Amino acid sequence: MALTRRDLIRTGATLGLTGSALSVTTFTAGATGEPKPKVWTTAQWAARPPKEPIEVLARTPTYIVVHHTATKNSEDLSKEQAFKLSRAIQTYHMDSRGWIDSGQQFTNSRGGHLTEGRHRSLEIVGDGAHHVRGAHVANRNSEVIGIENEGTYTTVDMPKAQWDSLVDLVTFIARQYKIKPSEICGHRDFANTQCPGDVLYKRLPELREVVGERLAVPVAQPKFWPLLRPGDTGPKVLAAQHLLRDRGERDVPTDGVFGPSTFAAMSRFARSAGLPDEPCYATAVADESGLIGGAAWPLLIRQVDPRGDSDAAKAARALSAEGPVVETQDWRALLHG
Repeated sequence: MALTRRDLIRTGATLGLTGSALSVTTFTAGATGEPKPKVWTTAQWAARPPKEPIEVLARTPTYIVVHHTATKNSEDLSKEQAFKLSRAIQTYHMDSRGWIDSGQQFTNSRGGHLTEGRHRSLEIVGDGAHHVRGAHVANRNSEVIGIENEGTYTTVDMPKAQWDSLVDLVTFIARQYKIKPSEICGHRDFANTQCPGDVLYKRLPELREVVGERLAVPVAQPKFWPLLRPGDTGPKVLAAQHLLRDRGERDVPTDGVFGPSTFAAMSRFARSAGLPDEPCYATAVADESGLIGGAAWPLLIRQVDPRGDSDAAKAARALSAEGPVVETQDWRALLHG
C-alpha cells in the first residue's frame, strides 16, 4: 500500500545492501525438509471477491517486507480473531483506499494464525515462479511480497506464537522464491514510516539469521537508511537539516534537534518531490509525512566536497566526512558511522 523512489531506489545499492548481500547464494538441498506452514485461504476466512482480476506477474519477488498493522495488541489469540482481522483489513483497503483487494499477500495474527491476504497469493507462491502484485509498498509492488503482522510493535514485542509463525512463513516464501535472507526487509526500508515498529524492526537481523539457518544459506546483514523522527537528536539530525536546506527548505533550523520545524520542512519537501504518504497500510494511522527514512535520503543526498560552504558540505562535516569528495554511495556509510 509523480517523482518518487522508483527511479532512485530501483537497485540494491540505493536500498543499502552490502556487496556481500548482493552475491550469489546457493540454496542447498538440505533445506527442503522445512514443513509448509498452515495458511488459511481467502475462501476460508470469507473474503469478498476482488473488484478486478488479480494481476499475476511472470517474475518472482526480490524482497520479503515485514509490516505491522498498527492496530491494538489484542488479547484474543483465536483463529476467529485472525479471520475478523483479515476481513477488516480487506474492507479498509477496498472501501477506504479504493484498492481491488487486500494489499498484502499474507497476514499473521497475534495468535500465530496465518491467512492469505490478496486472492491467489498462496496458490502463486506455491508455484515458485510467479508473483501476485499487491499494494503495500508504493512503487515497489512488483518486487515485494508483504506480510502484515497484527499489532503495534513500537515499544513491545510480538507474542511467541506470532513470531514462530512469521519465521515459518518467511522461510517458506524465501525457499519458494530463492530469496536471500539479506532481502528480508521492513516497510521503513522503502518508505518514511515507523512500520513495522522499532521493536519488531530490531528483530529483523534475528529473523534473517533464523531463516538462513533453516535454509542452510549464508546470511549477510544489510545496511539500510536510518529512520529519523520527532524527538531524535544528534549528528544525523543535523546532517538531515542541512540537506533539507540544501534542497531549498531554508526555514529548517540547524540545531540537531528533530522538532516541529524539521518535521514540517520534511513534509513540504516530500510533497514537492512527489513522495507518496506511505504509513502502515493496514489501518489509518498518525501523520508520518515528515519522517526521514528510506524514501527521503536518496532524494536529499548528493555528491559534495565536504570542504565547501554549501549546506550539503556542512551535512557531510556533521557526519565527520573525510576526503575531497563524498559520493552519493558514501552517505549511507557516513550515516551508520
